[in-house]
Amino acid sequence: MKIEDIKIFKKAILNEVEGYEFYKLAAYNVEDDAIKALLLRMANEELDHLEWLKDVFEKLGGNDGDKKTLQLMDMPEGPQIFDWKNVSVKNPSIGVSVIGMGMTFERRSVALYEKAMTETNDEQARAVFKILADWETSHLENFSNLYETYSDAWWAAQDYHPF
Repeated sequence: MKIEDIKIFKKAILNEVEGYEFYKLAAYNVEDDAIKALLLRMANEELDHLEWLKDVFEKLGGNDGDKKTLQLMDMPEGPQIFDWKNVSVKNPSIGVSVIGMGMTFERRSVALYEKAMTETNDEQARAVFKILADWETSHLENFSNLYETYSDAWWAAQDYHPF
């Protein structure tokens, strides 16, 4: 496996860890049971993705040299998908905010994996990045649908009707 692909795997693994931690933290800070359940489900999916990535890396010919390279490489610059400064703890509008941030994070994840698909020459790695992009697209679609519902409810609660 080429060093560029190993770096993408390392970024992908970091992305999944950050996603898990973000969704877990966000779930802890929302009061809405539906959003909390969604965030906890998302956190668990990120853990599933993490385990899958580790397994796939090993099966893709991640020989001992590749595994050692992965472990010893400096951490790549994070994909900047999950930005902790965006987490507003106990904000009264956290439900809408978390969903909006989740959409942004998932959109960036999709872009990361789609870019990786175009940059790799390894067909197996490309297939893995495609699966990850599809997973993150599914997450984005879930958040987008939920965002519409909750943003309408948030505006209604503000008693703001410009038209």
